[in-house]
Amino acid sequence: MKSWRAQVLVCAGAGCVSSGCAGVYNAIVEKIKEHGLSEEVRVIETGCLGSCNMGPLALVNPEGILYMKLTPADAGDIVLQHLVQGQPVERLMYKDPATGKAIAKMEDIDFFKLQQKIVLRNCGLIDPKNIDDYLERDGYKALEKVLLNMSPEEVIETLINSGLRGRGGAGFPTGLKWKFTHQAAKTPKYVVCNADEGDPGAFMDRSVIEGDPHSVLEAMAIAGYTIGANQGYVYIRAEYPLAIERLTWAIDQARERNYLGKNIFGSGFDFDINIKIGAGAFVCGEETALLASIEGKRGEPRPRPPFPAVEGLFGCPTLINNVETYANIPAIILNGADWFARFGTEKSKGTKVFALAGSIENTGLVEVPMGTPLYDLVYKIGGGLKKDKKFKAAQTGGPSGGCIPEKYINIPVDYESLAQIGAIVGSGGLIITDEDTCIVDFARFFMEFTQNESCGKCPPCRIGTKRILEILIRITQGRGKEEDLDRLRELCYNIKDTALCGLGQTAPNPVLTTLKYFEDEYLEHIRDKRCRANVCKRLTKKAGVKISN
Repeated sequence: MKSWRAQVLVCAGAGCVSSGCAGVYNAIVEKIKEHGLSEEVRVIETGCLGSCNMGPLALVNPEGILYMKLTPADAGDIVLQHLVQGQPVERLMYKDPATGKAIAKMEDIDFFKLQQKIVLRNCGLIDPKNIDDYLERDGYKALEKVLLNMSPEEVIETLINSGLRGRGGAGFPTGLKWKFTHQAAKTPKYVVCNADEGDPGAFMDRSVIEGDPHSVLEAMAIAGYTIGANQGYVYIRAEYPLAIERLTWAIDQARERNYLGKNIFGSGFDFDINIKIGAGAFVCGEETALLASIEGKRGEPRPRPPFPAVEGLFGCPTLINNVETYANIPAIILNGADWFARFGTEKSKGTKVFALAGSIENTGLVEVPMGTPLYDLVYKIGGGLKKDKKFKAAQTGGPSGGCIPEKYINIPVDYESLAQIGAIVGSGGLIITDEDTCIVDFARFFMEFTQNESCGKCPPCRIGTKRILEILIRITQGRGKEEDLDRLRELCYNIKDTALCGLGQTAPNPVLTTLKYFEDEYLEHIRDKRCRANVCKRLTKKAGVKISN
């Protein structure tokens, strides 16, 4: 491997792509050529560095200097002043919001220094289209270790002892899921990666595939060996073209190097992976609907049992995990169960990736140990709310999650703690709202999403979410009645108890949690015809109807 004096890592995650990183990359490459540095400085397009609001970004190693909000015109200063003269460019550095002082190194910026990266360990540091970059960071060594030195039972025991739980939302113990599929007698078996990330504001899985696709492929091959499967599928939505491109590239390279295909590492184990592109239906994030879609059928859930571990794809035992879950596997195999279990809480081990979004200074992708206080995510990593607005609530878990009020700002973010207050970790969407958010309209937004995305198979979800949405719209228009709140609760609990799949069963969560913690705002809309956030246009900020219906 060639040794470089310096590397310029230009973030080329989807966020930076949309803000013009390609122009920055090309300009830096041109300036490096002009100064005759092409043989000593490497310029790389990487996956997401995480801080989406600062893009386009570039990280210069080995010093670890981060430059933000770049334009092609900045390339000249980066190359001449930094790479030629050895003087980092202060005007392009991150500025401490409290002091205004420039912070040169990425590791010294709060957004980055408070994170613990396991899933995102390679994102932003490697060229996702170059398998050699992945190999240089111990890529495919976990697969080699498993195939040559571990039995399937030892892999399962390692995962069980690690405490890893599925990161797709349900939090089921990963080792147990692998064990059940391993024990299934029927063959053939399949490995499936759920990359159908459809929550509004969530982009964790997409970013992992864009920035480190081989970590997912390696984990799927390990899974294939463990459960006895020779074929895997990555189910990914068509709305993620950059991720699909990089995943396709990675699969081709893995086949060329024989990390996929026949007799991998001379072990006699065969495994290959194909991509199945979905049309972007939210319900296909539910595993049985996803399997139906891969089979070419309409993406609808089916009753369980039988669970996919027993009867899944094409009626055969199938292991399904999401992208983030798989991305943990190689690191656990290489470093051991105890290493992984030291992160997080007693019951929620490891780390969790969140997509920070909403009314917050620092938005983007963050990875923190399970149990990290919500306050740290909002104020230390997130930098607090924009324009010093007042925190109102945090929505975790997307449209299936719950709304956390200010009184729980210090709650540890883990499976058990959030469940106690009616919220869920979910897949990792984390939307922060401020005092300008109408909580009733916020609940209406999520219910409108789930109602539109309901597959319609079961009446509780198809009809129940429609009725809930109608009531919420009435309230936001000043036509609500106090008895509507009891109707909402009754509908919500009925749907939770009777809907066919997890998406329907969790759809009422935003309504229930906002009713629980913000009932006064609902009553203001109904009794006083008032929307304190001035969002509901038919109401006023003060009492009284603004526009009659």
